[in-house]
Amino acid sequence: MKRVVAIDLGSNSIRFLKIDCKSKKFLSEFHKTVKTADNLAITGKISSEALDRVVNAIDEAKSKMDFSDSTIKAVTTEALRQAINSKEILDEIKDRTGVKFNIIDGDSEAKYALIATTNRLKLLGIEPKSFALADIGGASTEIIFHYGDKTFAKSFKIGIVTLTQSFKTLTEIANGISALMNDIRVFTEEIYSKYGKVEKFIATAGTPTTIASMKLGLTYKTYDAEKIHGTILTRADLVKQLEILLTMSKEDRVKTVGVGREDLIASGVLIYEELYNIGRFNESIVIDDGVREGVAFSECLEE
Repeated sequence: MKRVVAIDLGSNSIRFLKIDCKSKKFLSEFHKTVKTADNLAITGKISSEALDRVVNAIDEAKSKMDFSDSTIKAVTTEALRQAINSKEILDEIKDRTGVKFNIIDGDSEAKYALIATTNRLKLLGIEPKSFALADIGGASTEIIFHYGDKTFAKSFKIGIVTLTQSFKTLTEIANGISALMNDIRVFTEEIYSKYGKVEKFIATAGTPTTIASMKLGLTYKTYDAEKIHGTILTRADLVKQLEILLTMSKEDRVKTVGVGREDLIASGVLIYEELYNIGRFNESIVIDDGVREGVAFSECLEE
């Protein structure tokens, strides 16, 4: 009976999933904010502090789930794609934890996100003829257009960590966001001109799931992925929840979105809202599944 531990080391968080391949049952899950891309926009490197946070998170995950009876499939994305010291960092992680990470390209990242999304949409009974999927990460955002048997995906170097650390204030980000995301606009218009506007807008990763959680009245501690899957967010929901977030005390903000994320979600909302403008969407469907789940499902298919 094959079991897989899938690990997705993103630019802001690391996510673990243990799955039984035969039943497709999720046996154990764990995630931790590690801010992999902290100061990457300034230094071009993954810091030693971020390295330690990743190693500690892997050790913590091992204390919560048994790695010994499973195939380990560990991937990492944009932060390590960008970092000039990525090889040294990944070698150190392997030496200290035994976990070997592979840096995947944007196409592979999009493929895994799409696998997870289509699986979850079927479980939710939502099967649109076409949809756009946005995976808003810490150092990159993947945009995927899916029309039946045709899929078009592209990775863009804009994410919540690198964006936050490249500007001094949220106002500066808001003023520049349209120009910063123009490449996404061009890509979207190219696809729409050939295949038409998609039926649904699906959003995944930390920002959409956090805003959905806030709308449902959940906190970081009471967060429940099963409640998040399928949550509808309108543009008004984004504006309302961002206003609530910005008027909270720092203590309440940490309780709501988690330690190390309180300064990032606001930037993520600005990216998220601009995607509504670019794709001409009125609402999005939020799901919690992403690259981690796609990696797990793909590895289960391997002999």
